[in-house]
Amino acid sequence: MSKVLIIGAGGVSGVVVHKCAQLPEVFSEIVLASRTKSKCDAIAAQIDRPIETAQVDADNVPELVELINRVKPELVINVALPYQDLTIMDACLETGVHYLDTANYEPLDTAKFEYHWQWAYQDRFKEAGLTALLGSGFDPGATNMFTAYVAKHYFDEIHTLDIIDVNGGDHGYPFATNFNPEINIREVTAECRHWENGEFVETPAMSTKQEFTCPEEVGTFNIYRMYHEELESLTKHYPTLKKAQFWMSFGDSYLKHLEVLGNVGMTGIEPVEYNGQQIVPIQFLKSLLPDPASLGPRTVGKTCIGCYVRGIKDGQPKTVYIYNTCDHQACYQEVKSQAISYTTGVPAMIGAKMILEGGWKQPGVWNMEQMDPDNFMADMNQYGLPWTVIEDPEFELMP
Repeated sequence: MSKVLIIGAGGVSGVVVHKCAQLPEVFSEIVLASRTKSKCDAIAAQIDRPIETAQVDADNVPELVELINRVKPELVINVALPYQDLTIMDACLETGVHYLDTANYEPLDTAKFEYHWQWAYQDRFKEAGLTALLGSGFDPGATNMFTAYVAKHYFDEIHTLDIIDVNGGDHGYPFATNFNPEINIREVTAECRHWENGEFVETPAMSTKQEFTCPEEVGTFNIYRMYHEELESLTKHYPTLKKAQFWMSFGDSYLKHLEVLGNVGMTGIEPVEYNGQQIVPIQFLKSLLPDPASLGPRTVGKTCIGCYVRGIKDGQPKTVYIYNTCDHQACYQEVKSQAISYTTGVPAMIGAKMILEGGWKQPGVWNMEQMDPDNFMADMNQYGLPWTVIEDPEFELMP
């Protein structure tokens, strides 16, 4: 029985609160805080058990420290913006509280998706006897667990890894993003990097694509190679990897809108002056786009996210595809959310559960794949994200 503080009140936060509330034997008390308390109150009103809410500026360490000291949680679940990871980690260190997030730290003024800022906290968390678990979402998160699970149970060595993220859902808007628009667009427009022969190779954003047919009749989609943060940690912790890539599906309408918005400067992250005020174009664009948390009622279709892994077992080549499919409307019926938020929020709850139950409570800063995957994978099956392993699948991916 443990008390948790959840920071952030977007779509993922709503899922985390719902899923934690379903397990009172683990999450005995839940406090939800964000810059806008009314958003917390709206989430709390959906839950059948008491949820305390509070206002906090996650950019402000003293405010965070004051809240944590008042609330006295055992763990902080950070589902705020990635820009705020370091301030929340600082506050956890100052107050002696464990930490978990779903995405790596990003500087506000540079589209950099790297772990080194958070890895630098390793000694401080270890000396404090505190656990910091990084990237306990789906990708990163469940995809790291998928990799760790098949590496443990199906291979002697893994040599290539392709993470494939397909959203086969349709929300009906000409252009919208399924998670925070600012983070989504920064990711998609950043230079692509993939791992090959011991180093990261850069290519232009969205310059490599192939067609992928998902199992379970999800559909056939164009997937584009892009950089994603789990490649950095997985290639570090699985040094036998010769090549590692991340692929995501995008429709033609999304890409055309993104191209036009980029051409006119609306995806820029540098401030510009307008009517005597400094504004950041991508932040202004975010204010015009539909809130991802509002997409649940209108999104239909499924997601299909998994890992295609090749390597060696007993001296012979082996291939495994491990994946989850998730139905948007089923997610909405359960937790009032579309599947993108659901697939991120459920692993956040499970990662928190792993820490609070003691199995993953290890002092230091850790990526998901550094933990034993078996109990986490069992909980994915139990709490809404069942997965399937296909050995030696019939399809092939681009080399």
